[in-house]
Amino acid sequence: MVDHSAGFVKLVEEARSRVQECTCQDVHGQLEAGEDFHLVDVREDHEWRKSRIRGAVHLGRGILERDIEHRFPDREADLVLYCGGGYRSVLAAESLEKMGYRRVRSMAGGWRAWKELGYPLEH
Repeated sequence: MVDHSAGFVKLVEEARSRVQECTCQDVHGQLEAGEDFHLVDVREDHEWRKSRIRGAVHLGRGILERDIEHRFPDREADLVLYCGGGYRSVLAAESLEKMGYRRVRSMAGGWRAWKELGYPLEH
């Protein structure tokens, strides 16, 4: 478990109150049902290279705001963001909402929760 600073946790908790979250089970169910949405991994490049959720696209937190409009120009695109533990994705979701994206969710628990549930990963 990562030891986050108090200031970071406070920032995330404030953002969490303003963004929509979903569970790993929700996302897994959507994938299994073949629903049309985009799963976006906002982790760092080295995390992505090691392992990722099958079917995800990578737009690291450091370039997300810069590149999102090129990758997903439709502001109505259904986007589910995830990171390692569900913290950075909350901040990323809030940022994308400020940019005008209207269907953004953060996956609570992130990659670690997904892995603990035994859901499919790519290496």
